[in-house]
Amino acid sequence: MTSPQPKRALVLFSGGQDSATCLIDALGRHAHVETLGFDYGQRHAVELSVRHDFLGGLRSQFPELALRLGQDHVLSVDVLKSLGTSAMTHDVAIQMQANGLPNTFVPGRNLLFLTLAAALAYRRGLQVLVTGVCETDYSGYPDCRDDTMKALQVALNLGLESRLVIDTPLMWKDKAATWDMAAQIGGEAMLELVREHTHSCYLGDRSQRHDWGYGCGQCPACELRKSGHERFMAARN
Repeated sequence: MTSPQPKRALVLFSGGQDSATCLIDALGRHAHVETLGFDYGQRHAVELSVRHDFLGGLRSQFPELALRLGQDHVLSVDVLKSLGTSAMTHDVAIQMQANGLPNTFVPGRNLLFLTLAAALAYRRGLQVLVTGVCETDYSGYPDCRDDTMKALQVALNLGLESRLVIDTPLMWKDKAATWDMAAQIGGEAMLELVREHTHSCYLGDRSQRHDWGYGCGQCPACELRKSGHERFMAARN
């Protein structure tokens, strides 16, 4: 019995820790990997600049992985910012809303991102969409749930008459396991690349360097990243 051929993948790479970890995982599993970022007027737009540093670090420090790294794409979808105020796109305090979701939730964001990614993958001949959504350690966003991803995969394949797969390697991993995943792939050098050249802080703060990377240290994204790093390091010692 012959083994299935490695597929061509498109990684939704924001510049954050989760999507960076998905990228290095995809490079180890697929024959060709392209990346896609989105400029949607996000408050933490610094993620769009550090993603280039991360890609550069991959190419210089991990040439065996970089051999599979293809074209990088960035799409502008600033319509999301014009649809209404959120703490991810406007200078407002992060807080819970009456519907039980934090106001960092941008309605339709992941649905739109994956729809555009599917259209790009169709044009580029890519079969796998890789996204870092997770419902283990997360902020409760409904468009990060496994059921949402499965339903969206069905809808996209019907609409495109295709066989795209939405791959969610972090769906059932907590943040400690995400740190460990990077370590398993590239050791301490990969961990340092993630710490130094990814950005997850919702406020876009890169003035403070912590053991786990840059960020304000107080927003929900920083708290998740920090606690996951602490649990990961404790398990190593």
